[in-house]
Amino acid sequence: MLTHERKAHLLATLKRDGRIVAKAESQALGLSEDTIRRDLRELAAEGLLQRVHGGALPASPALADFADRQQVAGAGKAAIGRAAAAMIRPGQVVFVDGGTTAVQLARSLPLDLKATIITHSPSVAVELVNKPAVEVELIGGRLFKHSVVAVGASAIEAIGRIQADLYFMGVTGVHPEIGLTTGDAEEAAVKRALSRQAAETVVMASAEKLGAASPFVVTTLAEIDMVIVEPGLPPEVTAPFERLGVTLAPA
Repeated sequence: MLTHERKAHLLATLKRDGRIVAKAESQALGLSEDTIRRDLRELAAEGLLQRVHGGALPASPALADFADRQQVAGAGKAAIGRAAAAMIRPGQVVFVDGGTTAVQLARSLPLDLKATIITHSPSVAVELVNKPAVEVELIGGRLFKHSVVAVGASAIEAIGRIQADLYFMGVTGVHPEIGLTTGDAEEAAVKRALSRQAAETVVMASAEKLGAASPFVVTTLAEIDMVIVEPGLPPEVTAPFERLGVTLAPA
């Protein structure tokens, strides 16, 4: 079997099964595991999958830059943003993450809502300028340009001095086994800090993130309270999470 044929087979397996097990594929194709692992490394370098121990999982398209991500699942993200905004009650102190879905949340807040929104996202803060009753606190730090958020030690130190009612988390991957993931180690550390300082953590996940994985683990599914998802997802997408007892809330 030629290299391009092997890679096409591996990608077809990933699409069908949602994962690749290197040992099983080597046995099925009569090839060494080293050959399969090499193919997986090359496919991962092309951004076509995420390597994990023993094989590979779907790579999240949410690893694209901020401008490109605005074009992905626009209607779904808007619906999730509206559902998240509806959860915020007057007088609450709320962490809002960075990302395109978080921007949709900010846009969806009622004009008369009196609450305090704390964010490390300049994009979210700018959206909140148009919400006259919302107090906005912006966490500073080094600007991670890919996601347009502040990261680093100073951001984590500032977060540690706040106790919030809610944290709306954005991630690039939500996988039943791997958990919640993102594409940068410092960004993952900031998300963990935000979750530790909030009474409840709610994850906002458009359809392309479910079942996908990125390189850096934020936390496990057991550590969060709810995942807001798009309405109308097929049972094969939601069932693995429901079996784990994860609360999925359709937008």
